[in-house]
Amino acid sequence: MSFWPEFLLVASVHFVAVASPGPDFAIVLRYAVRYGVKVAVSASIGIGLGILLHVAYSLLGIGLLLQTTPWLFQLFSACAAAYLAYIGIQALRSGPGAATSQEQADKTPVIGLWQSFRTGLLTNGLNPKATLFFLALFAVIISPETPTSFKIIYGVYMAVATALWFCLLSFVLTRQKIRSFLLNQGYWFDRLMGVVLLALAMHLLYSALKTI
Repeated sequence: MSFWPEFLLVASVHFVAVASPGPDFAIVLRYAVRYGVKVAVSASIGIGLGILLHVAYSLLGIGLLLQTTPWLFQLFSACAAAYLAYIGIQALRSGPGAATSQEQADKTPVIGLWQSFRTGLLTNGLNPKATLFFLALFAVIISPETPTSFKIIYGVYMAVATALWFCLLSFVLTRQKIRSFLLNQGYWFDRLMGVVLLALAMHLLYSALKTI
């Protein structure tokens, strides 16, 4: 398959995957509403760079190792579940004292950009859903005969496209009317995000254990 047909196929499949709700979406949504656009964009860039981790191990053959060594993938899934559970518990700890208005939200201490970047990077890098996606992508959709230089281009494109998608989402969610509406839900909003993240963590852990 020549470059452009394969590239368009990869881009189409990637768009469907990145647009589907998951841990990345939950993190950006929470950060955008609670801390504002800069923190959400920082997390979005981290999520985009997390894509390069998946591309790197796919190109280096570690992806094949995960695919052929079930216990290693189970361990990876357990680590990811623990990390998502940690973030979810932090969100659940939000109480009635949390910001419930735009004015109060503006006074909320903003977490560091490095911290939000690191959270985005780890959330995507430890996402088994992304791992499975890239295993399938490099094993089925991208031809083994495709030059490594093309594969690198695909990977860079997916990293940039992912970051841009979540940056766009960050700006949309921090529009005054949308953010005010979500902030008015108070601490229940954070708790809802915590429940979502804990549910994702439990699902990952269940999926890992049921294959033992």
